[in-house]
Amino acid sequence: MTEFSLRLEMVNIAKSMFERGYSSGGAGNLSLRLPDGNLLATPTNSSFGDLDPDRLSKVDMDGKHLDGDKPSKEVLMHIAMYKERPEAGGIVHLHSPYLTALSCVDGVDPANCLPPITPYYVMRVGKLPLIPYLRPGDPRIAEEVGKLSAEHSAVLLANHGPVISGKDLRAAMFNAEELEETARLYFILQNSKLRTLTDEQVDELEQVFKGKM
Repeated sequence: MTEFSLRLEMVNIAKSMFERGYSSGGAGNLSLRLPDGNLLATPTNSSFGDLDPDRLSKVDMDGKHLDGDKPSKEVLMHIAMYKERPEAGGIVHLHSPYLTALSCVDGVDPANCLPPITPYYVMRVGKLPLIPYLRPGDPRIAEEVGKLSAEHSAVLLANHGPVISGKDLRAAMFNAEELEETARLYFILQNSKLRTLTDEQVDELEQVFKGKM
């Protein structure tokens, strides 16, 4: 895809997520890898609902601003994930309601915030580790994201929201949708006796689908 077509794709994906309640106001940010090796990202204080393809931020892999409006202060955590996941072509950071609610729950397993409720969560994401709370924009967020990204395609920032990668931005959106739906199911089932996938079932899914989603 050309840079222009990728710009249009980012605008369309962002608008779709905004209209479905995955982002509100100026919350959240998206990024994707460009053919030239640089990154395209949503600008600071921009809304997913009305992005301009010509004003999207272009940065290099060191975070240097190359073109467009000023990038989000959180672009550094995107870069940290890309550096550890060379196969990733797109990243979504959301303040979606169920995952953000999950990030505020005390006592979740920090190694995996969501139990393996469905095979689709395991196939698309695997596990969702928790990063302890750091204020938005704190450079340590990028450090912590980088530490986990080699082994995890998604992480959850405590009291903040998820950071989710995919082979391209469209795949990252699909992974985000599956993760948000899993969090929604988790809360729906809070007062029910929960039957999760067994370790053997999880292992089978990981062996069959690893790297294919």
